[in-house]
Amino acid sequence: MDFLKSVFPSLRRLTNCLLARNSALLRLLQLQSIVLPSAAFSALIGLSLALFPAATVYAQVFSPISSRPNQVVLDMIRTMPQGGGYSASNSATAHLAAAVRTVGGTLAVNPAAAIPSYCSGATYLVFVSTLQRLNNGYLSGSVAANLAVKDQPDGVGIWGRWNANGPGTACLFHELQIGRNFTDWRLAQPGDFMKIFWSTNVGRREHGHSAIYLGTTLQGGAEFVRFWSSNQPRGFGEKTVPKTRIAYVIFSRLTSPENLASKLAVLPVRNSYLAGLLIKDSSLTEADRYSGVE
Repeated sequence: MDFLKSVFPSLRRLTNCLLARNSALLRLLQLQSIVLPSAAFSALIGLSLALFPAATVYAQVFSPISSRPNQVVLDMIRTMPQGGGYSASNSATAHLAAAVRTVGGTLAVNPAAAIPSYCSGATYLVFVSTLQRLNNGYLSGSVAANLAVKDQPDGVGIWGRWNANGPGTACLFHELQIGRNFTDWRLAQPGDFMKIFWSTNVGRREHGHSAIYLGTTLQGGAEFVRFWSSNQPRGFGEKTVPKTRIAYVIFSRLTSPENLASKLAVLPVRNSYLAGLLIKDSSLTEADRYSGVE
């Protein structure tokens, strides 16, 4: 209790700064002569909000490292579980919802809870973890509520778009203006999200995979593609396949996370194109058009 009393004024000021959309949170702690590692910093913010429940935080202030989010994506992959098994069942989705939820108005991400897993759930865990890291480990308010997994149907909300058939991630990046989408392999960089199409079918007859690009290698004179996802049968981990197995790919690179909150405020609840891909056929041309592929 003595510790809480000593930092209570700091907690109050910290909350006020959050409400005032002040990006200099670390400077505030430095002024109070408090030096904390990033995990403790996030815990202190959470404690501040717990002590002042009337405070609702809306500001999301992305840190300077947002200029290199691909590296953060790769860093977040290293925090994910290994293996755990692959399953695209309702039970796996329930585990994912437990892993990406709101607690006290803040986003709580616990990848270890999402076992077994499937591809879009795995890449979504990395996506939301990356956004957290880029925002000093903390997301709250309407942003947190919209990022939480709540069994949204395909095409509805953020998770419903990400999990949809077709160019779900690419459509989300395009609508929120948080990144760029392209199909040129020569432009790809490790840390780019990728939608792999194993055939040219898009929509109800689609055979695809949500993954994160890690690079290419040459084996026996043939080019192979390395990616991370939840893969059959082991679950979380890397996989390498011959490039010739991939019929088409859409890369999505996170470049402008600072647009998330403002664009989310005007994002339609439902993307009709993605929602319809459960029962309709589409085409690669349509997928490119709806996702704003360069």
